[in-house]
Amino acid sequence: MEAIRRARDLGHRVVAIDADPDAVGFADADVAETIDFSNVEDVIAVARRHRVDAVLAVSTDRAVPIAAAVAQQLGLPGVDPTTAHAMTDKYAMRERLAAAGVIQPRHTRLAGVEDAAEAFGVIGNPAVLKPTDSGGQRGVFLVESVEDLRRHLPETLAYSRGHEAILEQYLPGSELNGIVVVTDGEAHVITLSDRLRPPGRGFGVGWIHLFPSALDAVTLERAAEAAAAAVVALGLREGIGFPQLIVTPSEIHVVEVAARIPAGQMADLVRIGVGVDLFEIALRQALGEPLNADLWRQKFRQPLAIRFFTASPGVLPVGRIKTISGLDRVRDAAGVVKAELYMRPGETINPVQVDADRRGYVVAIADEPQTALGLADKAALALQVEVEVEQTDADGASDHPQQPAPSAG
Repeated sequence: MEAIRRARDLGHRVVAIDADPDAVGFADADVAETIDFSNVEDVIAVARRHRVDAVLAVSTDRAVPIAAAVAQQLGLPGVDPTTAHAMTDKYAMRERLAAAGVIQPRHTRLAGVEDAAEAFGVIGNPAVLKPTDSGGQRGVFLVESVEDLRRHLPETLAYSRGHEAILEQYLPGSELNGIVVVTDGEAHVITLSDRLRPPGRGFGVGWIHLFPSALDAVTLERAAEAAAAAVVALGLREGIGFPQLIVTPSEIHVVEVAARIPAGQMADLVRIGVGVDLFEIALRQALGEPLNADLWRQKFRQPLAIRFFTASPGVLPVGRIKTISGLDRVRDAAGVVKAELYMRPGETINPVQVDADRRGYVVAIADEPQTALGLADKAALALQVEVEVEQTDADGASDHPQQPAPSAG
C-alpha cells in the first residue's frame, strides 16, 4: 500500500491493522496485526502495545471514525469524532451542510420499504439510492420508480451498519473531485479534476480522472469556493478533505465530502499533476507537526489522465483469470508515467458495478488531458488478460457477454 511505503520512506515505523491476514498492506508494514479495526478497544490495545505516535486512516470511510476515536482516547492529534461522524454518515453530512447553507441535492432518509412511496414522492424521478454509512459504490442504485426503489432497498440497507439509506436527487452535470488541505481551520483547495463515469449499473464508479478540469475558470473558482465551504462546514480543522461536486447549468452542488486521502489514485493525480505529496501532509498532521505552506502549494501544472482497467465497458474480458501479461508494455508506452494492477490469476473480473471492479490503472501525461487520455487508452490495449471460457446457454449466449473496449476519446 502506497501510504505505508511512503510513511516508511519518511523514516516511520508502521503498524498495520486489518482483519484479513492477507491484506495487501501487510507486506509493506513493519508490523502486521490481524484484528478487526472496527473494534476500537482492540485497536487501542495494539496502539498502546506498540507506543504509536500517530493514527491514520487512508482510502476508506469506514476507518475514519475508528481512527478519530483511537486518537482521542490516546491523546493524539486527529479528526474530532463528531466531525468524523458527520463526514462518514451521509445523512448527518447532509444535515450539517444544510445548516451551513451549502447547496446540495434534495434528499431524504429511509429505513424500510414502507417509506419508499413517500420518499420517492419527495425526491422525484430519477433518484440515487445509497446506504448512509458505506462506500465504494456498494449498494448504490439509480432508481426511476417506486418499484425500483422497493426492489433495491433491501440490498442497500444490507450495506449499512445502521440499516439506513438515503435517497437523493439525481443531478446530471459535470462531476468534480476536489482535494482540500485544511490547516488550523483554513481550507486550501489543491486540485479540482474531472471525474468521468461509465454508463449502466456502474454509473457511480469513477473510471477516468482528468486534470486539469475542462470547465471554465469562473466555474472552477465557484467550485473551489463550494468545496472549501463544505469542508469547513463539516468541522474539519486539520486534515485532508475530499469533496465531490456536481456542476449543473445553474448551481454547484456538493455531493459528498470525505475526511481522508481518497482512493482511486487521487494521491497520484495530485503528486503528478501539481507536485504535492498528500501522504507526507497527512502523516505530518497525524503527528501534530505544523505544515509549511510549501507542502501544499502547487509546484507546477501537468495535464494528465488516469484510466482504470475495467470490464463491460472497458478493455478487460469478463471471467475467471487464467493469465495476465503485457503490463511492462503498458508502462513503456508513450506518455505513461505509472501503471499497476489489482488482480491476479484465479480471481474473477466482473462487469463494472462498484469501485472494487476497477482492476488496475494507467496514468498518462501530455499537453492536454484529452491527449493524455488517448495515450492511456492506447497503452491499455497492450494489456493481455486470458480468462476461462464462459458457460453458454442453449442459444449460445454467454452469462457474461464481453463488450468492446471504449474509444480513446
